[in-house]
Amino acid sequence: MKILGIDTSCDETAASVVANGRDVLSNVVASQIEAHQEYGGVVPELASRKHIEAINFIVNKALAEANITFKDLEAIAVTNRPGLIGALLVGVASAKSLAYCHNLPLLGINHIEGHIYANYMVHDTLTFPHICLTVSGGHTLLVEVHEGWQYKVLGSTQDDAAGEVYDKVAKYLGLGFPGGKIIDDLAQKGDPSAIKFPRPMRNSGDYQFSFSGIKTSVRYFVEKAQRAGALVENGQEDAKDTNPDTVTVEDIAASFQAAVVDVLTYKSIRAAKSTGAQAITLTGGVAANSQLRASLKAAAVEIGAEVYYPPMNLCTDNGAMIAGIAYEKYKHGLRDNLSLNAAANGSIVDV
Repeated sequence: MKILGIDTSCDETAASVVANGRDVLSNVVASQIEAHQEYGGVVPELASRKHIEAINFIVNKALAEANITFKDLEAIAVTNRPGLIGALLVGVASAKSLAYCHNLPLLGINHIEGHIYANYMVHDTLTFPHICLTVSGGHTLLVEVHEGWQYKVLGSTQDDAAGEVYDKVAKYLGLGFPGGKIIDDLAQKGDPSAIKFPRPMRNSGDYQFSFSGIKTSVRYFVEKAQRAGALVENGQEDAKDTNPDTVTVEDIAASFQAAVVDVLTYKSIRAAKSTGAQAITLTGGVAANSQLRASLKAAAVEIGAEVYYPPMNLCTDNGAMIAGIAYEKYKHGLRDNLSLNAAANGSIVDV
């Protein structure tokens, strides 16, 4: 059974053909990074326009790489929530048009559900129930995942998502966009204990997250260091040898990342221990972060749990994860009609 999956939830136009929920026949993504770099973040209206320009080409390329036509498809799936409303509408309109023209069933998919499913597409030993930490530019949440793709949301961010804060901190440091990989790379060269940034809600006793405090703390620290002439710019590490009171961009990156990773790891492990889950999955764009992967794995060993994460092409937004979870829903007879609409928000427990 082959399903075409479409995702335009943020700044990547993605389409993929997946057979039987796990066999990825094609996975095509058009990135908009260059278009948004000069603004230091995603501009919603610009994202929508770029989706309109790319969507037909990306869908056709996905079919071509899978060596099929619309006649070979069983259904069309599309992300319709949550995300940037204008961006979502492009994908939804495309999927509805294609479903109508080719007389194919239509399935609207929750973007977060797609991320949660991504690990299942590549890990045969993944067991249920498991704890899933989803971290990206728009989302940070802990979910208890049960067989049959039933969910219990344990906690989520109360303000900024972790990935969003990475982008903001990179902007404060003049490092460019997107900030996730840039900061992760710089952090390898810095001292994670150089600066004691706060760890909001780490010991709150629940599974909620908050990252705005870390973001604000980094901003104030950077501004203060700049006023004092104590900030050593990236690539000028030798300057610290002549003035020990200075701080490097690498140390700031490492200390910031250490704070974020500490909170994410602590709450994920705590959730696994309290629920008795033997597996923890990591997904979303920030799942590509090297320190987060290493930290979770090391902590999981201590409680006898396994940690799973997808390959890089299934961490970031993609159409394969959308087609994958759509297969599970299709098997259970779930369908949407042509009145399907986009929504900026949407809980996975309502699916």
